[in-house]
Amino acid sequence: MHRVREALLALPGYFNSTTNIEGIDVSDLFALNTMLGTTIEVQVVRTLNRIRDVWDPNDEWPLYRFDRQTQTFPDVLLRKQQDFGEYHVALGIELKGWYVLAKEAEPSFRYTVTPAACTEWDMLAVVPWHLSNVLSGVPTVDSPGLWPARYVAQYRNHWWQHIRRTEKSRTIASPEVDRPYRQRGHTSDKPQYDGGGNFGRIARVGVMDDWTQEMLDRPLAGIPTRQWIAFLKG
Repeated sequence: MHRVREALLALPGYFNSTTNIEGIDVSDLFALNTMLGTTIEVQVVRTLNRIRDVWDPNDEWPLYRFDRQTQTFPDVLLRKQQDFGEYHVALGIELKGWYVLAKEAEPSFRYTVTPAACTEWDMLAVVPWHLSNVLSGVPTVDSPGLWPARYVAQYRNHWWQHIRRTEKSRTIASPEVDRPYRQRGHTSDKPQYDGGGNFGRIARVGVMDDWTQEMLDRPLAGIPTRQWIAFLKG
């Protein structure tokens, strides 16, 4: 559904948060993604349901809505309820928030889902956000980075096994998945050796490099984001 992609890209024009952050110490700003990340993701889902006319302008999906789920892939499902508590799922979105002033200067989430758990329609969506007054105010989002979920999972494994420099084991164990959206808690690939705990750090495999640098170059209050990070790190 290309219109869902359009709706995600249109998020900045519709997103609205009532959470107001004031009086936080500058040294604590870096922790905002941990403090507010889940709240941002919940509000993104609410926004998508509120702008149905963007992703379903002809009312072709009247019984479908976006639902957030926890502790399983994907984070968000576009689905309709059927008989006996069953659902028909149109697509899934693995939704990640990125506080752009985080000291890592890159999204820090881990994405470990096995490719077989993804359909061709599923997306990985990374939503960059900051406070409206940079150091205070309400959360404000920018257009998310969007990638095919299955492709990112496949490339992550390719990078881990064939590109990264290491003398350690490159073996990855993949779970058996009978079909997408049916297994809870058993959809992650696991490397045989991951001493640094870096498997799934998508920001480090090259898939989103250009997008990340573009976000860091964007100005906040007239100053490039990367310069704010350097200033806050002091």
